[in-house]
Amino acid sequence: MEVVLLERVEKLGQMGDVVRVKDGFARNFLLPRSKALRATKDNLKRFEAERAQLEARNLELRKEAEGVHAKLEGQSFVVIRSASDSGHLYGSVSTRDIAGVLTDGGFSVTRTQVILDKPVKELGLTSVRVMLHPEVFSTVTINIARSAEEAEAQARGENVLARDEDEDELEAGEFFEDEELAAEAAAEAEEGADEEPQA
Repeated sequence: MEVVLLERVEKLGQMGDVVRVKDGFARNFLLPRSKALRATKDNLKRFEAERAQLEARNLELRKEAEGVHAKLEGQSFVVIRSASDSGHLYGSVSTRDIAGVLTDGGFSVTRTQVILDKPVKELGLTSVRVMLHPEVFSTVTINIARSAEEAEAQARGENVLARDEDEDELEAGEFFEDEELAAEAAAEAEEGADEEPQA
């Protein structure tokens, strides 16, 4: 199906471009969201008549998005989740979760504006793109941790998983050290008990 784009669509084209797309993509995404019109003669005439208004509206929305971009770009947000000792999340952090955290942080963002390249299933810092406008993208850092203290440590650049392993080794070392001392004390006690009857 051929459509004329009413706004810039990533990986497809700019406003006013006539492009060929699959029928399902046009029917299910572009047409219902008013991102395009079928490329018929009547629709092309209508687009040309309304082009100035569409471009003015697009420019206005872009300026608003650039204002939000200036505030949002480079911000860091914390998401607290349960995870295993190896850092794997029980579940994943979705676009809905990220949009909720951004909204709680004072930015009006919907889940459709959050762009994830792959599911987030690990603890740590993750860069996420947010589409504020078809031509304006911001990058934010999502700090996924098991607690607020762990999030602060990750923000400082510490590897919290390595720290957990070190603590486990120390605990194990202390356990074995105590056991050796207990064995030595038991051996000394036995020697003392053996020597008493001989004297």
